[in-house]
Amino acid sequence: MNYIAINISRLEHLLKLYRLSKEDILLQLNRNRKRLLTEDDIFASEIQLSHLKVFDSVFNKGINYYLDPKVPTESEEESIFFRKDQFNAELSLGAKQRVTQFEEEKITLTTLAKLSNLDLRRKLKIYTTADNPQDAAIELRKTLFPGKKKSIKDFLKAFINNLSEQNIIVYEFVDTHNKREKANINGFFLSPNIIVLKRIQKSFRREVFTLAHELGHYLLNSEEIDEIYEDFNENITISSIEKWCNDFAYYFLAGEHDKKISSISNINTQTDYQDEYITNLTFEIPLSKIAIYTRLVVTKRISQQTYNIIRDRIRQDFLEYEDEQQRKKERDKELEIKHEGRNPIPIISPLVKRTLQSALFEGVINEAEFCKRLKINPEKIETYLQ
Repeated sequence: MNYIAINISRLEHLLKLYRLSKEDILLQLNRNRKRLLTEDDIFASEIQLSHLKVFDSVFNKGINYYLDPKVPTESEEESIFFRKDQFNAELSLGAKQRVTQFEEEKITLTTLAKLSNLDLRRKLKIYTTADNPQDAAIELRKTLFPGKKKSIKDFLKAFINNLSEQNIIVYEFVDTHNKREKANINGFFLSPNIIVLKRIQKSFRREVFTLAHELGHYLLNSEEIDEIYEDFNENITISSIEKWCNDFAYYFLAGEHDKKISSISNINTQTDYQDEYITNLTFEIPLSKIAIYTRLVVTKRISQQTYNIIRDRIRQDFLEYEDEQQRKKERDKELEIKHEGRNPIPIISPLVKRTLQSALFEGVINEAEFCKRLKINPEKIETYLQ
């Protein structure tokens, strides 16, 4: 058997970073294994290389990380997990993996910016929860709101582009169907200027709302990892910061249409809960129907009971639509009708591209590293240098 000497303190450091116990990680490592690994198999000064690879499949640090004799120290700069004790979400392993991934991206990009003399200092002022979120939204719409676009995805891209002009970096990640550990969060903000979004292919409007919500966290300079809900439950109490971010996101996306939403009345079975009117509103603004109804229950224009009926109906309509799409796929398969399918490609912030371009032009990185970080084929590099 091929054994290798390792620095156990580095394994223990990763467990602290991910907030996992030895029992937690062993449960994870032993999924679908016939021969179960024990604590002695993993937490020893010398372990089998194959076992180390299994351990690293969770953390993706590379084998050399565990060979380094230097004892790692807990650093607030390294991770939000060392900066904060609690979050607005119960994080899955997949979520922790994503947070750690983008903490590392943040550190790398910040270093590259400094080495290539690129200024990423904050441009927008810092707000507090004492500031009116509607006033903040009205002010920031002047520079950040993209205006009406052909599609909600185009709106999202334009929103990300506008944020890059204010030195705010937005990353988007995709949890593919075959990814073993999926993130149970929609987005998070990492100080000083990183917003991360989970691609929600079936609901770009929800992703747009998440981005506006996380922009709220940036404005308050309040780091958070959120499990953001579009719907509302009066029995759940949220913090003043979360309320401010939700209010800001709504006013930012609704704009002047807030007057129309605030004046909606007669939301009952006789008017079909104003479904047609609210559906037409969604063609004008990047808010979903559920987001608009949520605003109405938050402002007590409808009761929680009425809201629950509407929410359940919207969910049922979506499930029926999904079922119909699945049946169509099955019919096409029977008829041997082929559809080209590929995983969604994350949107790249212009600020990420600009930082990597500067690093390349200044000789801080080479072309191979440039292509690797943008996940592009070397043949396409000229396209990304313009």
